[in-house]
Amino acid sequence: MKELLRTTDPATIAFATALLAGEGITAFEVDVHMSVLEGSLGILPRRIMVRDADLFLARAILRDNGIEV
Repeated sequence: MKELLRTTDPATIAFATALLAGEGITAFEVDVHMSVLEGSLGILPRRIMVRDADLFLARAILRDNGIEV
């Protein structure tokens, strides 16, 4: 697994995950439950991970849709 995206914006995470799913790329979101430690302040970023083989295509998909990777 490789890190594709790291952000504190939950809307970007949802959008990126939907874009990837639409192209058949499975994305795994990590650090989702870190808000328990931070007190829901939104200061700790969440990450989207993808398979090594899907990384190049996933980056292209996000860039084409205006998401900085």
